[in-house]
Amino acid sequence: MKEINRKLVALAAKMGRGEPIRIAILGLGSVGNYLLDYLLSWDEQAVEIHVGGRNEERILRDINIVRVGNGIRFKQYKKVVFHHVDLDDLDQLHAFFRDVNPDVVVNTSRVYSGLKYGSISWHTVRAYGIWTPLAVRYIKNITEANRDAQAIIINTSYSDGVNPWLKSAGGQYPDFGSGNLNHLIPRITLAAAELLKIDDLRRIDVVLACSHFHDVVISKEGHDEGVAPLLAVLVDGEQVNLDHAEIYRRCAIEMPVDAKRNIMNASSNFEIISKIIGAIRNRSRHVFHSPGVNGELGGFPVYVDFTVSNTDDHIGLVEDWFTLEEMRSLNAASLALDGIEGVQDGRLRYTDDLLGKVKNAFGVTLPKHVDLADASEVGEFIIERIIEPQLKEQ
Repeated sequence: MKEINRKLVALAAKMGRGEPIRIAILGLGSVGNYLLDYLLSWDEQAVEIHVGGRNEERILRDINIVRVGNGIRFKQYKKVVFHHVDLDDLDQLHAFFRDVNPDVVVNTSRVYSGLKYGSISWHTVRAYGIWTPLAVRYIKNITEANRDAQAIIINTSYSDGVNPWLKSAGGQYPDFGSGNLNHLIPRITLAAAELLKIDDLRRIDVVLACSHFHDVVISKEGHDEGVAPLLAVLVDGEQVNLDHAEIYRRCAIEMPVDAKRNIMNASSNFEIISKIIGAIRNRSRHVFHSPGVNGELGGFPVYVDFTVSNTDDHIGLVEDWFTLEEMRSLNAASLALDGIEGVQDGRLRYTDDLLGKVKNAFGVTLPKHVDLADASEVGEFIIERIIEPQLKEQ
């Protein structure tokens, strides 16, 4: 995690000089809009926000309504600047990073906007890994444009598989991912509080390692599909023994299936940003969960530590309850259930099980391996042969 540590140290130095923190949101769909609202509502005042996208008229309208809403509630009017950026255009992205020089960049973009891919894949192939070639397209360009910059990159698009895929190619890759396993933490906390009859939920901490698949199967169906995530539930800092199967059963709570679900993803982004800034500002230590952190396959607990006694490594994986080897092994098994056999040397491997399900469900043959250089082509194939035919039938 040396590269992330270097970026954190640079950000801490900038904050120490009293300079504003520049946070960029690339793509202002529902995730980006919720995140913008949270950032404007945040009591951290030394922040300016930059939004990049193609649809200037729509994005400016969205920025205006969020700023006015925050003005009503809090009388807070943080600086928000729009930049026209086509995420397929590397020259425009390079210019954006050069001109804005952001400290944190959050990718909330989607190649096929307005569609929850899971509405197609979950009830048919019960896996999300199929969409990885679509998820990698924009973040690949964003990280490449950040090559000579200091920005901390957070990816929101299937980070469990995308971040390690990029890392395996030897190029640039995001520092963190958001979403996925983050969404399970509050569910598990609520379930544990019910079982333990605890009213003050702040006494409960959850440490979890698993991938996107387990977030979905536990949240939707209340079980772990026979592959147990690594889970520790703590009360007042001490681990407690609970029936994990019962916890997961209670995690299957009703949720909307439209864009309101992205409140969770935006909240995950905000948690990462606020805990990093809070650790630096208050010389403290915070823990959060991140899929694809440092290009690792799957999701992991992460600490950021800027306490007075810690002057060297400010970032790392939490290994107090599970070893790194245990977490990597579990995440590999979890991602396999999601259709990802692995990534190596810039090549993504689908599982044979996923390939068979895709063939049966859609009559489409996907390649066993997808090289990063071919991701856009395979992504377009997925749009033309799977997404658009399925949308026509709905």
